[in-house]
Order: sequence, then structure tokens, then C-alpha cells
Amino acid sequence: MGMSPRQHQWDEGKRRRAEVARSAHGSWRPAEGRPDPVSLLQAQNRSRVASLVPVRMGRMLETPFSFMRGAALIMAADLAPTPTTGFEVQLCGDAHVANFGVFASPERNLLFDVNDFDETDTGAWEWDVKRLAASAVVAARVAGHRVADQRGAARSAARRYRQEMATFARLAVLDVWYSRLDAEALARSLAVPAVRHEVDSARRQGSKGVLPEHTALAPDGSRRIVDHPPLVTHDDDDTSEHLAEIMAVYRRSLDDDRRQLLGRFDVVDSARKVVGVGSVGTRCSIALLVSDLGDPLLLQVKEAEASVLAQLRHPVRSRRHQGRRVVTGQRLMQAASDIFLGWSSAGGVDYYIRQLRDMKASIDLADLGPTAMAEYAAMCGWALARAHARTGPAPAIAGYLGSGAVFDKAIERFAVSYADQTERDHEALHKAVSRGQVAVERGI
Repeated sequence: MGMSPRQHQWDEGKRRRAEVARSAHGSWRPAEGRPDPVSLLQAQNRSRVASLVPVRMGRMLETPFSFMRGAALIMAADLAPTPTTGFEVQLCGDAHVANFGVFASPERNLLFDVNDFDETDTGAWEWDVKRLAASAVVAARVAGHRVADQRGAARSAARRYRQEMATFARLAVLDVWYSRLDAEALARSLAVPAVRHEVDSARRQGSKGVLPEHTALAPDGSRRIVDHPPLVTHDDDDTSEHLAEIMAVYRRSLDDDRRQLLGRFDVVDSARKVVGVGSVGTRCSIALLVSDLGDPLLLQVKEAEASVLAQLRHPVRSRRHQGRRVVTGQRLMQAASDIFLGWSSAGGVDYYIRQLRDMKASIDLADLGPTAMAEYAAMCGWALARAHARTGPAPAIAGYLGSGAVFDKAIERFAVSYADQTERDHEALHKAVSRGQVAVERGI
């Protein structure tokens, strides 16, 4: 009887250690001729809405962690020459600790998972793990945690990733696909009152929960989006101009049942919305729809640029439909996705569309003490391992990682070194602002 495919992959992973030592993942030093980080950001800003670029830079300037959130391109460039095993998966591409959160499945169960896919693409699984671990260190530093606790958060993320990858490697393919982490388990594990409050609030509020924040009834009884300049405005922009075309293409991207459901709604209003940190300056709008029975629905229409991974590694991929790339990556990585998730394009711009904050909650990292931060990082490691195992050779990755702590300690060392680099890059942005090289708007 021959060796099973699962065992063959596992053994191949173990053999790969001879080519790429697990300890090799611990080293980090800037490559010779490393591009100036501020110059990379300025080049990226050229495709953004010019009036919003200072807002993006102002948000990145706040803390080293906020800088890291907007610096996916910089870290992707830094990770490109680092050692990898060659085992590829569907990557988040921006797997920092703030890009995980709580959301509802179509069955209205609350899950915890990766929740941002602007940079999703195929690539080396190591890149997501390293960004996750480094972000845990940076977040812990901003929170004022001790050095030992900063390192512990990174080590927890790597250790849980390794352990869960071994578990998923032994499961049937369909069992991996059906695996999910309930948000209730997250709240119990963290045991932080603020997290419990966020999860309970998400459970109570569906898509209608965002209506009071973003809409109001007009004198004629109709509902309209309320301006909150400069974050939400009815200013003319490319998205509003092309909204009818965007919606027509979007409808065709949905499955037949979802298309029929959406067919009961009509767009009655739209406005530009500023979102995130790294995404600030991309074309993003919210669209207010009303059903044939008068029920409101808010959709987010967001520009999808080429992923930072494709820009650096596969220029041909930059010519794909970027909205479809985001949607496909999300469906591959998430345990469940929004029923209205789809893609579109108009005016030479690609978009993806989803509901606006439907039963969603994010974890405020400032609420987490050292113990909770380490446990939260571990939960992120679980979710990332499950997402990677859905699309990549889990037994090969697990065989490479092994059962000891060699990989965990290497990632911990990398995370600390890269956190230092992030702080240097953040300081470089501060200096560029002081010289007048970069314009910023703060506090927006």
C-alpha cells in the first residue's frame, strides 16, 4: 500500500527544512538599496483622490501602528526577498491584528475571522504570518505593554498558527472548509468587558443599526444619507457619476437568488465616504437602497486597486478585474461572506460592493491588557491558519512547521526587528511632514 497524499505532503514539508531553515525566518535587516518608505507612499498616492491624500497621511502619522496599517505596500516590498518555502496559499496580504473582526454569517451567526481583503492574492504563507506577528508587537508597544509582553503577543500568534495548521492538516478538506470560530468563543477567551459589549452590540444590530448614523428622514418622508464632512459628503465624484452603471454590472456578478433579492431594491441616494487608513483616497461611496416594501439597505461601493503583492511580483495580475479578485479572495478565506458581496466596474475603475457594517464589530486594541492581547493574537493566528488551510497544502506547511517552538521563536525575533523598522519608517514620515515634503490633515 503506497503512501497517502497527505503523508506525502507532510514529508515534503519536513524535507523543505533542509532548504529553508525554520530559524531563517527570524532574521530581518533592510535590503541594500531599500526604497525610501515615504517615496513608496507618495507613489501610491498618485492614484488616489488628491483632496483625501492629506487625510490618509494624517491618519498614518498618529502612531506607529496606524502607520503600519497604511503601509502594506512597504512591508510587501520588505517581505519579497525574505526566505520562503514555496508553498503558496490565498493570502490576506494585509493580515495585521486590526484586520480581524466579528461579523454575521448569512445564517446570522456571529463569527470571528479575517475581514479585510483589499490586498488579497496568492503568495507565500509566511508573509501573512510575519505581518500578523509584527503588527502584534507594534500594537502592544503603542498600548504601553512591557517588552516581554510585546514578544509574547507575537509568539502567541505564531504558535497558534503552527498548532492549528497541524490540526487542519489532519482534517478532511470539507471539514477544513466548514471550520469556523464563533465570536462567543472570542469574547469568553479574552474576558474583557469592552469586547463582550462589542459582540453583544453586534448581535443586536443588523444592517439597520447603521441607519441612524448615516441617514435621516427628509420632510417628504423619504430617507436620505446625511452629510458628515469631510467623511461623508454628496460631492460629485467618479463613483456617483457612474453609480447606475456600477449597480447594473454589480447585479450581474451576483448568483441568481441574490440577484433576485437585490432586484427588490432601488437606489435612492449615494454619497462619498472616507474609510480606513490605507484605503483613504480610494473611491468609496455608500449607496442607500429602498425595497418595494420601504425597507432600507446600505451598501458600500469601494474601489479595488491592484494588490500590493501583484504590483511587486506579478505585474500581469495588475490587469485583472480587481473587484473580482477581492471578492474571490474573501470567499476563499472567510468562513462565511456577506450575501450582497459582489464586484463591478465603471469609468475604467474596478469596485467591490458589500453591506455597510451588517452585524459587525471590531476589537479596540486599546482595551486589551497584555494577557488579552496575547490571546487575541492567538485567535488571529487560528483564523489565519484556517484561511490558509482552505486554499493551500496544509499538510506540507504543517510538516515544515513541526511540533516544536523553533518557528515560533523565529517569528518572534522577526516581529521585534520589524516593529523597530516600522517605528523608523513612522519617524521618517514625521520628518517628511516637518520638512513640508508631505501635507497632512490631522484628527479626521
